[in-house]
Amino acid sequence: MLGPLAYGLAIVLSLFVVLIGARFLLAPLAAAAGYGVPATADGDPAYLTIKGLRDLSYGLLGLALIAFTTADAVAWFMLIVALNPLGDTVVVLRHGGTKAAAFGIHFATAVVVVLDAILLFAL
Repeated sequence: MLGPLAYGLAIVLSLFVVLIGARFLLAPLAAAAGYGVPATADGDPAYLTIKGLRDLSYGLLGLALIAFTTADAVAWFMLIVALNPLGDTVVVLRHGGTKAAAFGIHFATAVVVVLDAILLFAL
């Protein structure tokens, strides 16, 4: 029973990160606003592209690990990749975003990713 829950959550999280990455590549200004730190239309779009590529890559890597490796490998990946939303929490707080976005989106995501890692380690 624990296996389907742990793997199901890992799949959902990975797909979600793929979608976030794709959104940053296709609609960067809207994605930045959803991130919690809106970007200006006249700003440097390279940073939004970098975020999109990072998220897309991590999501695809997560799906590949789920498909082709062990639960321990996926758990370690999830534990390490949880550093990204923790860092995003700090970025939002330091750059004028709201506490609601920092903690309600990014910190909450980090907690869910760590919980999934714990579930995967338990398999």
